[in-house]
Amino acid sequence: MGSISNKPRIFTAHHHTPCTRTHQIGALFLVTATFFLTRLLDQCHYSSSPLTQNDATSQLNFDGERSLSWPQRGYGSHLSVKIYVYDENEIDGLKHLMYGRDGTISADSCLKGQWGTQVKTHRFLLNSRFRTRKKEEADLFFVPAYAKCVRMNGGLNDKEINQSYVKVLSQMPYFRRSGGRDHIFVFPSGAGAHLFKSWATYINRSIILTPEGDRTDKRDTSAFNTWKDIIIPGNVEDGMTKHGPKLVQPLPLSRRKYLANYLGRAQGKAGRLQLIELAKQYPDKLESPELKFKGPDKLGRLEYFQHLRNAKFCIAPRGESSWSLRFYESFFVECVPVILSDQAEFPFQNVIDYTQISIKWPSHQIGPQLLEYLASIPDEDIERMIANGRQIRCLWVYAPESEPCSAMQGIMWELQRKVRQFHQSAETFWLHNGSIVNRDLVEFSDWKLPMPLP
Repeated sequence: MGSISNKPRIFTAHHHTPCTRTHQIGALFLVTATFFLTRLLDQCHYSSSPLTQNDATSQLNFDGERSLSWPQRGYGSHLSVKIYVYDENEIDGLKHLMYGRDGTISADSCLKGQWGTQVKTHRFLLNSRFRTRKKEEADLFFVPAYAKCVRMNGGLNDKEINQSYVKVLSQMPYFRRSGGRDHIFVFPSGAGAHLFKSWATYINRSIILTPEGDRTDKRDTSAFNTWKDIIIPGNVEDGMTKHGPKLVQPLPLSRRKYLANYLGRAQGKAGRLQLIELAKQYPDKLESPELKFKGPDKLGRLEYFQHLRNAKFCIAPRGESSWSLRFYESFFVECVPVILSDQAEFPFQNVIDYTQISIKWPSHQIGPQLLEYLASIPDEDIERMIANGRQIRCLWVYAPESEPCSAMQGIMWELQRKVRQFHQSAETFWLHNGSIVNRDLVEFSDWKLPMPLP
């Protein structure tokens, strides 16, 4: 056995060459040269990029084949998350949230419009290499539901949606194990998770995928939590995002008739009403036609995008909620989006520098000063922002897993950050042997019957 010696340590003296004035001058010169050389290299390598510049590993990079890499810090070096997707026949009541009370609403009919992300996300995960069919090895759990589409098509009313969600959740032991922390829900419309009226009671700890980051205009609190939830891109018309010929092609800046446009309804919102009035005062600069989305004069998708591409700037004001699909659509007609929504949230903020691809203007500053500012921006700056947007717009597309850059690729990286190695909730307890039990000391593997939720 070793012992600690009480003998004093003897340190050997080192003899150094005396520091002369010549040495001092040489050292000062070396420091000065290093400083200026570093500054020079920084300037040479700097370029305006739509990708964040926080550090060497926090950039979204494309190589020659446009493969996608995500920042390693906080995400890991590669995707390895495992997600269990609940089967529609596995949970009683789940089919109601997907096809309505009578089962008459098809998934294909829910692919269009802003709620299409519910279907696209579900279909992606069903065919993904990240899917696992074993609950015990899953990192996360996906709950499929097309509730917004079902509601819009009369398949369920608000009360029935609420009851269906509560019924479904009561049958999920793994949901109770974590208090819902590892369960994923998609709410693709401006209502966000508020579509499920009792969200605050049942899924306030769950991961919510939504394009909507704020609904405090109608409610005292917003369902979106920036630390646990994920902002996802809106669902842009497939005809504009597919490979090959698009529904419409972008116009050169020189051929665009207007400085800016706003294509949308007033909806009684102050900002939108101000834009419509501004267009009447400056009809040669701002286009804001009276659009009809119903009846024989309904504006078709082709005509809509033909209007949208005819301006240098596409204005995206707040409407019923803070987010606007027009923001994402603008990238595919190659106009610079101008955000007039103070509370708007945007996806993938760890990898995208939004100052390089868009403009955010205070919503209380809508007036001639906005048009004056936009008119003062040189075309070369507009072209630069459009080129930057062209580089990252693949992240707005819900493409197959074979695509190296897509909305789902970004979402998967964000989901990987949410993985926990240990699962606990107010309903779980553990013993000295590592077994997980409930309040009645029943081991987790035996949690078979529905149990009441808080």
